[in-house]
Amino acid sequence: MSAYEDEQVARGLIVRTARSLFTRGLTHGSTGNLSVRLADGALLLTPTGSSLGTLTETGLSRTDVHGRHLDGPRPTKEAFLHAAFYRARPAAHAVVHLHSTHAAAVSCLAVPDTGDVLPPLTAYYAMRVGRLPLLPYHAPGDPALEPLAEHTARTHHAVLLANHGPVVAGTSLEQAADAIEELEETAKLHLLLQGHTTRPLTPEQAAALAPPTA
Repeated sequence: MSAYEDEQVARGLIVRTARSLFTRGLTHGSTGNLSVRLADGALLLTPTGSSLGTLTETGLSRTDVHGRHLDGPRPTKEAFLHAAFYRARPAAHAVVHLHSTHAAAVSCLAVPDTGDVLPPLTAYYAMRVGRLPLLPYHAPGDPALEPLAEHTARTHHAVLLANHGPVVAGTSLEQAADAIEELEETAKLHLLLQGHTTRPLTPEQAAALAPPTA
């Protein structure tokens, strides 16, 4: 899919997707942010301090691919994170960042392998997420995270921010939202199965379903 050609359509899609995520409890309060890349190269983002449940089509922000504010209200303080993913992944046209409960819980665990923090418990997780690296803790809005996020996003379309939450890029907003929901459900399964012997997909089975790395 190409970048979003019709900005008004893109605005409507962001608002509908944001409200769906909010009303189904995948984010809360004023947490989480969404963006899409427009055909002119600008990024259309949710504004800072906004609730995904009350967004309006006219109340969105525009930045360039380096995070510089172009127009509209002030963008999310994590605009730099979105910009980093777009620079790293030319085929990405949407980014979703949530503080969804179970993924955030996993982000607080001491894990043995920060290169891949969730097992491939289901085929859909293997298809839509694949490997999930954990990036070290940075305070929300800390620009020191930007170069690390950009470097990691070159080979992973999904990451988990330590003590924070997931970020997922996709070729469309629908794809990114589907993937981050699959990530949240797998995090929930992972926590429910703690203390039980699990049978995840084998490395060969997961590799056969893995999404593209770039």
